Amino acid sequence: MSTAVSLGVGLSLGLLGPIFGKFDNPVFVAAGIVLSSGWPWACYAFLVGYFTRSKIESVLLASFGLAVGVVAYYLFKELYPTIPAGMEYATSIPEGMESGASAEGSILLWGAAAFVFGAPVGLIGNVARTPGVGGLLFRLLVPLIAFFEATRRLSVEADSQGAVFVATWNITRVAACIVAVVLMGRTVWSWRVRRTQADGQPDPAAPAQHL
Repeated sequence: MSTAVSLGVGLSLGLLGPIFGKFDNPVFVAAGIVLSSGWPWACYAFLVGYFTRSKIESVLLASFGLAVGVVAYYLFKELYPTIPAGMEYATSIPEGMESGASAEGSILLWGAAAFVFGAPVGLIGNVARTPGVGGLLFRLLVPLIAFFEATRRLSVEADSQGAVFVATWNITRVAACIVAVVLMGRTVWSWRVRRTQADGQPDPAAPAQHL
């Protein structure tokens, strides 16, 4: 993965969440909820590492890409603050939603977090390239993060949020389980194929040969 691609995807990740959050359409609202949560950012850092051959590059690109996304996210929210429904844009913005020092503090805080957490996740993504069971636990990292976050959000915030919020996180949990099962099944199948080939038996998935 090139530097330009990784940073461009990080920039898009930072912008799409708050942009989707501006719309009232349930699909966009759900997308905004997902992209403004934690697991897609972890997934981004993981995939950067997975598609980067060098371990050093996977660490650096994941950290810098997340940092770019953080800056884009909070700058957009500062320039285009979300106004509660029923309030005109010309009226005063409620306390805590103003542009200014709060955005700078958030950028510094979460930008530092991007470097702290982005590097190991990028490295894990690179190690997850290891075939077989050796890399399976690393490949299961993102589905586990998504499932844990969805469960936590539902237990803490479901009562105060709407139906779209609940449906979004329930779908996220189901999708995380499906992805985990697929990854485990693929690993078992690959192990079976390699073992069959090592024993000198024909690949069960290969077409039959006729004389």
